[in-house]
Amino acid sequence: MTQSQTLTFTNRTTSPFRYDIVGSFLRPAELKAAREKFANHEIDHDELKAVEDKCIKELVEKEAQVGLHAVTDGEFRRSWWHLDTFWGFEGIAHTNPEHGYFFHGEETRADSAAVTGKVCFNGTHPDLEAFKYLKSLTDGTDLIPRQSIPAPAQCYEELVLGEGKTEAIAEYYSSKAELAKDVSQAYHDLILALYDAGCRDLKLDDCTWGSIADNEFWHVFAEEGQSRELLQEQLLKINNDALVNLPADLVVTTHVCRGNYHSTWATKGGYGPVADYVLAKENVTAFYLEYDSERAGGFEPLAKVPADKYVVLGLLTSKSGELEDRQVILDRIQEAAQYHDLDKLCLSTQCGFSSTEEGNILTEEQQWAKIALVKSIAEEVWGA
Repeated sequence: MTQSQTLTFTNRTTSPFRYDIVGSFLRPAELKAAREKFANHEIDHDELKAVEDKCIKELVEKEAQVGLHAVTDGEFRRSWWHLDTFWGFEGIAHTNPEHGYFFHGEETRADSAAVTGKVCFNGTHPDLEAFKYLKSLTDGTDLIPRQSIPAPAQCYEELVLGEGKTEAIAEYYSSKAELAKDVSQAYHDLILALYDAGCRDLKLDDCTWGSIADNEFWHVFAEEGQSRELLQEQLLKINNDALVNLPADLVVTTHVCRGNYHSTWATKGGYGPVADYVLAKENVTAFYLEYDSERAGGFEPLAKVPADKYVVLGLLTSKSGELEDRQVILDRIQEAAQYHDLDKLCLSTQCGFSSTEEGNILTEEQQWAKIALVKSIAEEVWGA
């Protein structure tokens, strides 16, 4: 007898859903070719956008076919999961540092962002335009268009970490606290603009907490003399300040990650060191948590999640096409339920399949097979 036959679970009509996704998908070959042509000045922006529109429409149709309730545009208009959003704010510019981000055994392309003026949302943003098109594809259907954006804390850290960035900030701000306030306000204004465009499902992607949980890495994010606790208070405030006074029917969730680039990872460590801050106090409805490897630690920190909030267990990896053992996943869900009510748990892969346009090392067929397995297991556990 399955779990769903012995227990009654709450029917999910808003995010998170029992079987869910983090949101990015492998870029189709047609889209990759178009982006390369655009970079080489062989096609113009309108021609690139036409290909993006076509590929996104086909993706949403596929998401609907496999039974997903919340759908995304796969982040097909982005090169990076985070930087493209930062570059869309006024007062933030695209920079090219000497090095990219360092992942386990691999270095990324060298792109970053820096302050070039007062940071604000000026009424337009590429994520806002991207969402409008996604919503147009779901109008008249039961599909929920989900917009993912990097967390405010992620933006702040990008602007303060790196050679020359402190000096750049000093040209426009008397303190980093003043910058943090503007980052939160810019995000708050973008979120309200997304809401006005019809967004009711917003996810904040956030690697800062995964980095701070790493005992060997957290100090990289800290200012001189700043403890891990003070750092967490600072980043929690940046995120929560962006989420004040939002409409009641806007569902805001967050995804906590340890890095996802070309099937590699950046940080390690369980959620214990950050649980009292992000899991206990961030003002979101649900936490999408990476739990696909030993680097994530145990489930004990889930006890810190308030009883009325949801946890989406990222138990299947998006870094490999190999399918997980079904019984192992079922057992791990029951183990997690020892620390957070089973009715408040859901299932997904630990991250998206293509946090950057390079994508992880698996095929599109394997990508969809992962989602099918997530759905099948969730239906067995929750009957959803």
